[in-house]
Amino acid sequence: MELSSQRVVVTGGAGFLGSFVVQRLRQLGVRELFVPRSAEYDLVDIAAIRRLLADARPTLIIHLAARVGGIGANRLNPGRFFYENLMMGVQLVEEARKAGVAKLVLTGTICAYPKFAPVPFLEDDLWNGYPEETNASYGLAKKMLLVQAQAYRQQYGTNAIVLFPVNLYGPGDNFDLETSHVIPAMIRKIEGAVASGQDTVELWGDGSPTREFLFVDDAAEGILLAAERYNEPAPVNLGSGREISIRELAELVGQKMGYRGRFVYDTSKPNGQPRRCLDVRRAKERFGFVARTPFAEGLQRTIDWWKVQQR
Repeated sequence: MELSSQRVVVTGGAGFLGSFVVQRLRQLGVRELFVPRSAEYDLVDIAAIRRLLADARPTLIIHLAARVGGIGANRLNPGRFFYENLMMGVQLVEEARKAGVAKLVLTGTICAYPKFAPVPFLEDDLWNGYPEETNASYGLAKKMLLVQAQAYRQQYGTNAIVLFPVNLYGPGDNFDLETSHVIPAMIRKIEGAVASGQDTVELWGDGSPTREFLFVDDAAEGILLAAERYNEPAPVNLGSGREISIRELAELVGQKMGYRGRFVYDTSKPNGQPRRCLDVRRAKERFGFVARTPFAEGLQRTIDWWKVQQR
């Protein structure tokens, strides 16, 4: 698919990942680009979806919109996260099918993988167990995109592909302590400790879980490579293929921010999934995606961006 000639809708295009995808689309010469805002097009409402498709008349939809947050937000909102993510995806795909949209690029989540999936996670292991409990409702709602895409391809010939990105990070991330993911939450906590002279920073869990991170601009590149080159029913992981423990991550962030205190782990709080690391061979083989940004560099760029926002 030649992207520059498409009429493209990017749901969630004003968000963290979406803003990078939109920027890359513009750099590729896409002129007919529509970014719906939730205030005008609430994708949980089927009437709003129909209005969006009538207004934008897309030939390509990149569906990034999601109700998402870290462990704390998932524990507080399991019903909301399930319902809103499920309804956004199911209704959008159905209405896009009826409208004759040529291609859909749908994004799932690493939270869809079984809690104890063998590491690195292979796409074929997606159904071999139940997700980690604290974010299972979100993960399962997003995994229904894969079920729907494959069913619609089989019955209707719908060209819908599903990508499973790992944890993202980078400039523009959500730094709200109530809803943010681990890297921005750590940066905020460590920044506060440095500013106030505290010698301890409290973190959830025991520090043993591992996580893999993908720089947000790399993720945007992977999504657009898939939009251009990939047209198969099999799901595809998007990641860097490198994992780091929460304890090691805290030490690295602390070092980069000049923090000389220690970390205290609150073991009464959940660890989340024990390990997360993706097998990323399929993305490389099928559409040539390889993450480019070294983790230390991406982390520094994220910290630097946040510091600028505080001036």
